[in-house]
Amino acid sequence: MTKFLVLYRAGQDAAAQMAEATPEEQQAGMQAWMEWFGRAGEAIVDGGSPVAGGDGTVGGYSILQAESAEALAPLLEGHPHLQVGTIDVLEFLPLPGM
Repeated sequence: MTKFLVLYRAGQDAAAQMAEATPEEQQAGMQAWMEWFGRAGEAIVDGGSPVAGGDGTVGGYSILQAESAEALAPLLEGHPHLQVGTIDVLEFLPLPGM
């Protein structure tokens, strides 16, 4: 299995998005994420977290595993983050000699 760093990007940082959302929007957003976590199942190595800092475009991350990037792609179709931004997928490379 190969591991992938999945970066969730948006035009507004995660803290601002959460601050502007109503309680109902927050609850609906969390429900969508929980449903996605359920579909992703064993592909999830680390569900991740919202993040702050950097250039402000990365709002969070997850670490997933799959046989290949092509095998991971269907899992990201319909991902809840795609409602507010884009997703970058970066493959972890093996360390030489390990």
